[in-house]
Amino acid sequence: MSSTPSPAVLVVVGAGPRATGLLERIAANAPELWDGSRQLCIHLVDPHAPGPGRIWRHEQPALLRMNSMAEDVTMFTDESSTVDGPVQPGPSLAEWAAQFSGRGPHHAPYAEPADPEVLAELRTLDGSDFPTRRAQSAYLDWVFRRALAQLPPTVTVEWHPTTATAVTGPPDGPQQVHLADRATALTADLVVLAQGHLGSTPAAEYRDHAAFARRHGRFHLPPEFSADADLSALRPGEHVILRGFGLAFIDLMALLTEGRGGTYRTGADGTLTYLPSGREPVLHVGSRRGVPYHSKTRYRLQGPRPPLPRHFGPEAVDGLLAEGRPLDLRRDVWPLMAKEIGFGHYHELFHAHPERTAFPWTDFVAAYDRLGWYDDEMAALVATAVPDPADRLDFEALDHPLDGLAFPTPDAFQDHLRDHIAQDVTRRENPEFSADLGAFLALLSVYGQLPRLVASGRLTARSVADDLDGWWHGFFSFLASGPPGFRLRQLLALSQAGIVHFLGAGIRIATDETSGTFTATSTTVSGHTTHATALIEAYLPGPSLAHTEDPLLRGLYQEGALAEEVIADPTHTHRSGLLAVSPADGYVIDPSLDSPHPRRIALGAPTNSRAVAAFARPRTNAPAFRQNDAVARALLRALRATEAETATSPVDGRPLRALFTEGAQDEEHVP
Repeated sequence: MSSTPSPAVLVVVGAGPRATGLLERIAANAPELWDGSRQLCIHLVDPHAPGPGRIWRHEQPALLRMNSMAEDVTMFTDESSTVDGPVQPGPSLAEWAAQFSGRGPHHAPYAEPADPEVLAELRTLDGSDFPTRRAQSAYLDWVFRRALAQLPPTVTVEWHPTTATAVTGPPDGPQQVHLADRATALTADLVVLAQGHLGSTPAAEYRDHAAFARRHGRFHLPPEFSADADLSALRPGEHVILRGFGLAFIDLMALLTEGRGGTYRTGADGTLTYLPSGREPVLHVGSRRGVPYHSKTRYRLQGPRPPLPRHFGPEAVDGLLAEGRPLDLRRDVWPLMAKEIGFGHYHELFHAHPERTAFPWTDFVAAYDRLGWYDDEMAALVATAVPDPADRLDFEALDHPLDGLAFPTPDAFQDHLRDHIAQDVTRRENPEFSADLGAFLALLSVYGQLPRLVASGRLTARSVADDLDGWWHGFFSFLASGPPGFRLRQLLALSQAGIVHFLGAGIRIATDETSGTFTATSTTVSGHTTHATALIEAYLPGPSLAHTEDPLLRGLYQEGALAEEVIADPTHTHRSGLLAVSPADGYVIDPSLDSPHPRRIALGAPTNSRAVAAFARPRTNAPAFRQNDAVARALLRALRATEAETATSPVDGRPLRALFTEGAQDEEHVP
């Protein structure tokens, strides 16, 4: 007499984009790796709706936008993807949105977003538009529902809208996932931690500033996600110092101006004028570079797509690793990275704008390929072949545009930076400078090659700390992750209106007990001090297992059941704050076992895989998609091999397969 085997059980903590991408890969690989002789029950644990999760939830201000064009956002593998599982293409955000205006086919399971404002946006969304985050939330909701619809009948999914507080269980037995809203834990064969970007309690420096603010009745905001920040205590006209000039600043700028009733008027020449509501504070912004992130490009390549990788691909990484010595990123790796980015830049320049070059591409690339990026001969080649310095790629000038500059007065610096911003926006929206997009695509290619180099352990501890997690992360974001051009035009209007003031580079924040104010100084305007009654750290919380707000990770860290990444060599020890996982498959390193925990996997932002982005630009062979596929295949194999050791947990989650099926045409979003 045969008996039905108990279901295999997988618990995924977190149900945002990374968990959704994993689920899509499970669905894609299931026909090969899950034979259907046994049920597989997947539990998703997240207080926020599956698909968008916390960061991309619908419930956030409509003012907040993505910094990618709609056609540059996808959750799906494509012809560029080097995955072992099947490639299953799907629509980009722009292609998905086109169905609601009749410009494109319906994508099953079809359903119109319930929010009429989001639906109206999607009906008019162009591929080169920068969507609201609510539009992306709707897209992620659909991607999740599509993944559910593609799962085989023997795989079910349940959502528990609560917080996972702990994971217990032996390495050779079932795992217990404890939930905040119930006494009985979920029992699982395997657990995946995919919580995404996490908040953290303030570090010592921020606690000191918070204490100062409390003593003097001032306002202080430590690093925080913009959609979660409570800005209501900032008074109209109050002077605020913002440290940080990246995307978090742009979000805060919008919330404190348009979000308080201000509007923009567009002149006949396209220039914006800000019309204040009178409820805005006065914003003083500075950072290490002293300038905002470069505007995102709003054009397509004008020439053929550059064949990438060329100078920094798998063979180049193999060559570096074959040297068998410690590597310094700036000395040993960056010249290859720079040459790759330069190749993308000049490939587009020579193919799309040959009239601005001095000789044919074939002659140029033959010489380019044999030279090092920092060779004198390379500089001479570029100077000869590219007559206009504005068409040449100079990383050092890009990296520190205010170096060597000093201004006698704050007003003189305001004029200079307004001109700098205006030129940047103009360049990034003019297809005559599409070589910048070629460089951007090469930058993404370089980013995709780094995880294997980092996982090898060959980079010195100092280089990981200063060069990889420090300089490179900041430089990549500065060049590739800037705001849409319209946001920088708004910034110019706010500057002209006296709502925003620029502080300069290398700002130093201090406190003045006598006046009870925060102060900011910069070498850009020597001798000038700005006083303010509020201080905002305008950047996201950094990774920190010791200070994370996530109770599950915090508990495992305190118990010694997971480890912070620590890279040490004779000259330096670097503690990254990231969760240490095995490079190939994401299994959590458990110090108590002195090895990876065979039942626990972690993906995404909190981990030292550094494959953070859960969605990507099409045709870029995204590292996260590769990792999702590898982990999905490993999970299915491991779950298939598990014995019937997990008693079925009481079902109190929401059985999503019943809500979202391929044939349903009018289903609502998960409530």
